[in-house]
Amino acid sequence: VLVGRYAEHRAKRRAGSAVRALLELGAKEVTVLRAGQEVGIPVGELRVGDLFVVRPGEKIATDGSVVEGASAVDVSMLTGESVPQEVAEGDAVTGATVNTSGRLVVRAERVGADTQLAHISRLVSEAQAGKAPVQRLADRIAAVFVPVVIGIAVAVAGFWIGNGGGAAAALTASVAVLVVACPCSLGLATPTALLVGTGRGAQLGIVIRGPHILESTRRIDTVVLDKTGTVTTGRMRLVATEYAEGTDRDELLTLAAALEQASEHPIATAVTAAAAEVAPVLPKVDAFRASAGFGVVGRVGERDVMVGRPSWVGERMEMPDGLRKSLDDLENSGRTAVAVGWDDEVRGLLFVADE
Repeated sequence: VLVGRYAEHRAKRRAGSAVRALLELGAKEVTVLRAGQEVGIPVGELRVGDLFVVRPGEKIATDGSVVEGASAVDVSMLTGESVPQEVAEGDAVTGATVNTSGRLVVRAERVGADTQLAHISRLVSEAQAGKAPVQRLADRIAAVFVPVVIGIAVAVAGFWIGNGGGAAAALTASVAVLVVACPCSLGLATPTALLVGTGRGAQLGIVIRGPHILESTRRIDTVVLDKTGTVTTGRMRLVATEYAEGTDRDELLTLAAALEQASEHPIATAVTAAAAEVAPVLPKVDAFRASAGFGVVGRVGERDVMVGRPSWVGERMEMPDGLRKSLDDLENSGRTAVAVGWDDEVRGLLFVADE
């Protein structure tokens, strides 16, 4: 029974390690605005109402709302979603997520133990403190069974001694009773099963909120899975290309990748990787400008190229009817579109999707 308790304790620690690792991903330092000046402080000194700056590539220090700037935020550590979430003034952001592009100024709304990550950790800890129904049943049986068995063993030893069997025979008989009646299945089977289940789940990034969850799985008749990062790899790749009449596909990819090559955005990475097959060396870009959350503009050779959201590019360039129809059809199938244009016309659409 004691070994079973130890195994149960190890299972809870292992299952909780995934949550502890998640909490450790948070930012350690934060740049706050004080009297118009940027000052670096430890995250622990951040207070509700403070304004702090998040530059591209930095982690958001705590939960808050954007008061200035626009960007794309990588929320995959919370949701598993590989496509960054576009945020602008007034939008809420979560601590420990990563700012991928533009500069943001955020007002802290929840700090310390009040953040979303801290709340998730508490929920898991509270759930793990509970016991599965089968564990409670085993505990109740063991609480009665063990004292009874010990009493029987003592009675057997007394019987042998009282009948002149000697101490050795009495000890042998009482130990035999303990060995035969040992509640191994009660004390070891349940905690061992939970140890394997919760431990393996933690290794795979699955947080099992409590032992009762494992027991309840026998009643499951439907499984609902998040697509991104669960049944897919979480990495974006180019899956389709649509281009206007008279446009060369290789040129379309090359010009798009030339503008996207410096970006860490998953969509930009997918476009650049696809272009590497047709243009190992990308052309130089001049007069580069980025519009956070919308797209980029630059001059490649003799062409002024624009790459970004179809709605953003379409407002500035004419989009042929054929491309517009392809946009509607493929976006409805769950793919993300990137428009590429030059010479005042949208020349093609690049569609990316999770592998």
